[in-house]
Amino acid sequence: MAIVYLSLGSNLEDRVGYIQQATSLLGGTDGVTIVRTSAFYESEPVEMNSENWFVNAVVEAKTTLPPQHLLEQCQRIERQLGRKSKSGDYQDRTIDIDILLYGKEVIDTDTLTVPHNKMHQRAFALVPLLELIPDTLHPKLQKTMSDLHEELANPEIILLYGTRG
Repeated sequence: MAIVYLSLGSNLEDRVGYIQQATSLLGGTDGVTIVRTSAFYESEPVEMNSENWFVNAVVEAKTTLPPQHLLEQCQRIERQLGRKSKSGDYQDRTIDIDILLYGKEVIDTDTLTVPHNKMHQRAFALVPLLELIPDTLHPKLQKTMSDLHEELANPEIILLYGTRG
């Protein structure tokens, strides 16, 4: 059984509701057990032209699913919640589910990269991970989540949900 960390984000409509629904659907998936979730955070859009801020959270789960099957279940849930297919450009979305970490594995295939290839550059992924696993080492970079957060050169704005004016 692997411990995994999934990043959930939404910047359309009922953002919190989509994250709650995605968490519930993940927990209802055979082979996946939700252990805990981070608080919800709001973050400005990164690498996209949108006025819609995101709500983000990270889910810690135990899974018996192999990485590719977990990815397929995440994509199924995204489609179920109205996510349009992922394309080259970042777009507004009802839900986005990314596998940040799958145990200590390093995976690099055509369809899946774990650890997520940009998680160490994004405060919206690192801040919730700081809450859950601040001293865990990034399997590839061999730095803690705390160290990676401290090294962010120009982090996007991220606030605890409900505190943005």
